[in-house]
Amino acid sequence: MTNYRVGWDIGGAHLKAACLNQAGDVLAVYQEPCPLWQGLDTLEKALTAILARLPEKNLKHTVTMTGELVDLFVDRAQGVYDIIALMQQVLAQPSFAVYAGQLGFVAADAIEPKHIDAIASANWLASASYVAQKLKQGLFVDIGSTTTDILLLTKHQADAIGYTDFQRLTSSELVYTGLVRTAVMAVVQSVNFAGTEVGVMSEYFATMADVYRLTHELNELHDQNETADGGAKTELASARRLARMIGCDLQDFTLQDWQELAYAMREQQLTRIQIACQKQLQRMPDNMQTPLVGAGIGRFLVQEIAQRLGLKYIDFETLFTSPCKLTEMNIADCAPAVAVAYLAIEAKFC
Repeated sequence: MTNYRVGWDIGGAHLKAACLNQAGDVLAVYQEPCPLWQGLDTLEKALTAILARLPEKNLKHTVTMTGELVDLFVDRAQGVYDIIALMQQVLAQPSFAVYAGQLGFVAADAIEPKHIDAIASANWLASASYVAQKLKQGLFVDIGSTTTDILLLTKHQADAIGYTDFQRLTSSELVYTGLVRTAVMAVVQSVNFAGTEVGVMSEYFATMADVYRLTHELNELHDQNETADGGAKTELASARRLARMIGCDLQDFTLQDWQELAYAMREQQLTRIQIACQKQLQRMPDNMQTPLVGAGIGRFLVQEIAQRLGLKYIDFETLFTSPCKLTEMNIADCAPAVAVAYLAIEAKFC
């Protein structure tokens, strides 16, 4: 009888899942849109969609999350409890493994108030802990649709300064910028364009998905959110939205000009992430021997940062074996879901 371990990474905007066999081989990964701030029914819908694609029997589930942060919930504790309760209902299982960071795994039906801070937004630690098993030292960088996680690895351990979101924002191990959902106004306040420095409007006219669509680096499978104006996901529509950010119309400049604007905006986001990476690397006495490990849909930026710093780049995917060719999503796209499933197998939990 074949048993399967399913890792769930429940975010505020997406639900990601990974299915592994008991040997730790990754069989499939999935992502469904899940705008959790709109209600728990969005999570139920995403769960149902992924469950329909999984084996029907012999599933063991493991959960990690960041979705408890959305403003649907009055606080993180309510978010954790409500998300777990819904998972119990939809999975028809009162008990399954919940990742609690430094505390390891906790059974879903045994969660107490003392576990909340450890469970909340701990998905990054699952990914970093897995990578640390494989590498003695490194800098793990996961650039997703919304956030960037940066974790130093030393002596086969995740060498984190902070563990809560507040602590990690303070230490720059969490940089709240991503490839798809981040508003352009949160990245760029002014930009060099058409030979002059121009201010950027503080309006939700465009997102970074528009930027990376124009640089031809956005995989459309990764953009599961509505555009800022509810319009089309085409180059011209993205150019129109970026034009609006600097008080222009699409026809005021050429498409090539708008692509150059996108590259200028991309550079500001990349520089911010690179500075945060260098801050962590400074903690290593011999940081020139520290490889960068890239995960998330924006890991091509991690590879570029590694090249700029003269460091080796390792893709998260290469740290796993896969008996079959995955389609659509990549192992590295869903790093926390894959990692938390593997760690639960290793811990022989539930």
